[in-house]
Amino acid sequence: MPKQVDYASRRRQIAEAVCLLVDEHGPEGVTMRDVAARAQVSLGAVQRCFRSKDEMLLFAVGHVGERMRDRLAHREAESANATLSHVATEIALLREEHRAEARIWLAFVAQAAVSEPLAGPLRTSYAALQDLLARLIAKVAESVPVNEGAAPPDPRREARTLLALADGLTSHVLIGHLTAEEAAEVLHAQVVGLRRATGP
Repeated sequence: MPKQVDYASRRRQIAEAVCLLVDEHGPEGVTMRDVAARAQVSLGAVQRCFRSKDEMLLFAVGHVGERMRDRLAHREAESANATLSHVATEIALLREEHRAEARIWLAFVAQAAVSEPLAGPLRTSYAALQDLLARLIAKVAESVPVNEGAAPPDPRREARTLLALADGLTSHVLIGHLTAEEAAEVLHAQVVGLRRATGP
């Protein structure tokens, strides 16, 4: 009886191998043969899961974004203000254990600047992260009395600002312009400033 293959699990296994190779060589340096060797499967197994290298890279981009979103999803149940700061730090991938993921993400972003197919999944991931931040900012606004005469902050506009800041800090840390601690201080100051603008 032929062995049953869990293709969803196999595709995730291959995506992890793609990410490791992207970290080492960039997206352009990835080959299906190298992915097969890194994933410890046959080339045929990779080709049964993905018809082309481009399709494989597209899935890997989505896999990285999904992994980040899954990590953040359960934080929404916590205190909104503390969670907002934590989520922003997570998005910036400042922790040492996320440094490889930061390099992989930026490698995909750089490639997506000249590849519309890759840009699509990245836009989807950024949109989901922005929506998460907007929800958390709205919770902060609901929990704090608004200053008299002051307009409440626009959660979507503030979410765009915070997402862009977190995303930019990823590059600053990777190239050594800022330490992870300095970048975290910048994010914390932004969150504190947002809370002060919301109310007393």
